[in-house]
Amino acid sequence: MKRLLAFCALVLLAACSKDKDIAPPAELVDFPATVAVKRVWTASVGGDGERLRLGLGLGVDEARVYGAGHDGEVAAFELHSGRALWRTRTRSPLSGGTGVGEGLVVVGSAKGEVIALSAEDGAIRWRRKVGGEILSAPAVSARSVIVRTVDGRLHGLALADGHALWQQEQQVPRLTLRGTATPVIAGDEAICGFDNGRVVAVNVASGDQVWETMVAPPRGRTELERLVDVDSAVQVRGEDVYVVGFQGRVAMLARDTGQIWWSRELSSYRGLDVDDDALYVSTSDGEIVALRRRTGVELWRQNMLARRGLSAPAVSADGTLAVGDFQGYVHWFGRATGAPAARASAGARITNPPRAAGDLLFVIDETGRITAFRVAPLPGAQSP
Repeated sequence: MKRLLAFCALVLLAACSKDKDIAPPAELVDFPATVAVKRVWTASVGGDGERLRLGLGLGVDEARVYGAGHDGEVAAFELHSGRALWRTRTRSPLSGGTGVGEGLVVVGSAKGEVIALSAEDGAIRWRRKVGGEILSAPAVSARSVIVRTVDGRLHGLALADGHALWQQEQQVPRLTLRGTATPVIAGDEAICGFDNGRVVAVNVASGDQVWETMVAPPRGRTELERLVDVDSAVQVRGEDVYVVGFQGRVAMLARDTGQIWWSRELSSYRGLDVDDDALYVSTSDGEIVALRRRTGVELWRQNMLARRGLSAPAVSADGTLAVGDFQGYVHWFGRATGAPAARASAGARITNPPRAAGDLLFVIDETGRITAFRVAPLPGAQSP
């Protein structure tokens, strides 16, 4: 059984010694905004009580936003208005979601149950037990649902009724971070990171392993020093795969073979996002780092949010980059230079990455509150 590391251990590891006090989170400072942020709508799933919702992120398709609450509620909202389209009580303690595709919304529970609902009306299509807690969103392909569990297993379930198709397993270290990577579908393959610092690609139909790559081997004398979890989803762009791990590396892999084309020392337990030219990482220390996609050369580094427990960044169509923090603020930065562009409050702590869709940005906080923002340039302001 996998031992779980609370987030206080991350703070101790990053900022504490016998001779020093723990460094506090950076205080927010004022700056001239270069974009205007408008709150378009808000909604809620799963009640108002604060709960740690590490794996309960948002699912978005062309017309709807889907969210799930720890108390078992799954809901769909109209993309532009926030109008609730349906709400379903699953009666399970949900901990992983929200996966969307092929007309399904799929979530996972703390008791190892996978639940598939109709994206149209929220009717429950099927339930299946997979034997391990689920802390990330399932991935949905044309043939199957791919689920990662905390015991190091990747499960392939039939799209129609959820029966088991195959299973892949990786060794779980004695000590790991609390969280698991979301599988990503790329063509006929599912690609996922694991707690032992490896990234694995498997065939979606058969479960056969296509390749396996060690992104960063464990180093150090203590179990804390040897943590190398890959707990965030990889990003796939064409034939390239981008990955980052805790106390490890950010790397670019070949999608067909898993070969590492370049890598840099960098630590993140939240993740990264990618645009046409660069990739952006929220580091364990609360910095945002931009690297050139093809070479890994650093473009800029922003540290004004140090130790603020940042979410993974999200690339927006307006030329900005958005991240959430532990106090519920959303911060926008210019992608070209990393200069701050705007800030707005969304409520409570934000751990899941914001989701961009068209000119909207969606955020869910730890209380299950969903907020939709729209960003527009300020008249006369320099573009971010």
